[in-house]
Amino acid sequence: MVSRLVSCVALGYGLVVGSVSACDRGTFVVAVDPGHNLESPGTISARGIPEAQFNARLAEILMDELKKREFTQVFSTNTKGDAALTDRAKMANERGANLFVSLHHDSVQRRYLSTWTYDGKRRPYSDVFSGYSLFFSEKNGDAKRSLDFAKLVGTEFLRKCLTPTLHHAEHIQGENRPLIEGRRGIYEFDDLVVLKSTNMPAILIEAGLIVNRSDEILLGNPVYQKVIASSIAQAVVKFCEAEASDAKEDLATKQSDQQLDDDDTLCASSDPRGR
Repeated sequence: MVSRLVSCVALGYGLVVGSVSACDRGTFVVAVDPGHNLESPGTISARGIPEAQFNARLAEILMDELKKREFTQVFSTNTKGDAALTDRAKMANERGANLFVSLHHDSVQRRYLSTWTYDGKRRPYSDVFSGYSLFFSEKNGDAKRSLDFAKLVGTEFLRKCLTPTLHHAEHIQGENRPLIEGRRGIYEFDDLVVLKSTNMPAILIEAGLIVNRSDEILLGNPVYQKVIASSIAQAVVKFCEAEASDAKEDLATKQSDQQLDDDDTLCASSDPRGR
């Protein structure tokens, strides 16, 4: 499995789209938002690890991947681990961020939870669903380009053989989110605070389901974390290039759709999930 993960990471480099007009990565500001905090740790994984811990680690790796790509204006919205949701959005707005990326790890509704014994304790888990989800808000200050960026991230995830989960579209209490694009796993979720309160393009990424026992192991694997982070960083590169273009209104989506068509079978021999 690890060897396939490594090969998938290798696929992630050298994929920068030939620039239409080079973006200025030194002035392009990216706000990275590690979801939850010490007081509100989020979902608890199948093995008892709080979501906030997964989010914080992925945020660190993403920021490193962005800096490797010469994005120097990258900051975390939750450096002290206790920032309120509205404060995170306020920070991004005040610092003039060009892009806001909120990182989370997912769960399921109670009806899908079972219990198992791990480390001497009974713990909830669910192996029913697997995969990532992407959310944007129509109430965001730039909803169209939020969706454009979600498409770019979804394309990069698919290129590396990550698959979306569609369970948030299920017509049950607690879900029922409008599924905008199933192939890339993009949902509309208008009232997510950090998305509707930000002025710049913003998305929330559920990197995977940590209540799924197999997914939890992958999501805690540094190589797999780098696959996710490098995918997001590559999408930021392409979004920045599109923003620098005179045709930025359409270029991000055009690049994303064309790449998805061209690379439909790319991941067949390099599945990061080891399948």
